[in-house]
Amino acid sequence: MSEIIVKSPTRVDLAGGTLDLWPLYSFLGKAQTINVAIDVYSEAKIVPRADQQIVIHSWDLNYKKVFSNLSDLLNCKDQELSFYKPILNFFVPTVGFELHTKSQSPVGGGLGGSSSLLISVLKAFHNLLELPMRDSHEMVYLAHNLEAQMLMTPTGTQDYYPAYSGGLNLLTYTAKGIEQKVISVGQSPLKDNFLLVYTGKSHHSGINNFEVLKSAVSKDKVTLSALHSLNEIAAETRVICEVGAWNEIPRLFNLEFKYRLHLTSAFSSPEILKLKDISLSHGAKAIKICGAGGGGCVLIWVESQDRSKVIKACEEEGFSILNSAPVDL
Repeated sequence: MSEIIVKSPTRVDLAGGTLDLWPLYSFLGKAQTINVAIDVYSEAKIVPRADQQIVIHSWDLNYKKVFSNLSDLLNCKDQELSFYKPILNFFVPTVGFELHTKSQSPVGGGLGGSSSLLISVLKAFHNLLELPMRDSHEMVYLAHNLEAQMLMTPTGTQDYYPAYSGGLNLLTYTAKGIEQKVISVGQSPLKDNFLLVYTGKSHHSGINNFEVLKSAVSKDKVTLSALHSLNEIAAETRVICEVGAWNEIPRLFNLEFKYRLHLTSAFSSPEILKLKDISLSHGAKAIKICGAGGGGCVLIWVESQDRSKVIKACEEEGFSILNSAPVDL
């Protein structure tokens, strides 16, 4: 068998982030999450070997190590293996291989980079071991359980869908399960108004989301009210995506920003507020903080005639522009 290479997109969440975390969507009865795949990719490459040796190589962690067999790897205490061990414990491969992984996403960027990489690795192992490829829901169920083992925190599911399917993802969470509708981004205005910026400060999604989860379980009225408001915004965003009323997006982004701060003040940061002021004063319509916030990446919604002006202003203040756009798979 020749080498196996799998690339998966990351994502920008447009509405309903955090609501994909159980049992928050159960508290709401029905929840919506909207996100879009972007051409910032993760990659997994597996090279089969004729012996039992296993090579793990993470470009992002600058880590490479050779193990005599699977047992040798699983007994190793290196922290860099925390991502790989749950995967290998699940598949228990009996063949030797090299696994090389890398991601274009900034660490802590809020783009679901680790989830995207996990999907790439899972698809690659399905190919290596000649297993029937799971559908999106089965793969997501597996991925979010494995990632919970890796991180030892509650994990949501929204990040895996765009990594698996690409496109604009409309996700509905109910007691019966998750429904996924994928819309092609094509040449939609979504691409024309999309500007992704890295604030230079990473975030930790598990911390912010876990604080929200604890507050909701404790029946904190402010938290529960904010979650209901965010769900209403997500439902309206879904309709806008389906009918193509993109001119309504800035209004909803601004509302989302307001209610996110009701969940936790850690959602924003001095860097994000500075970026917001700069971009809006140079013609942008709104910003959308990616992921759980507190840093990482921010989506700026800007019309094409103001794009270059906003880019120049952001770069002059030290922010990094990510050359990215929505993408189908």
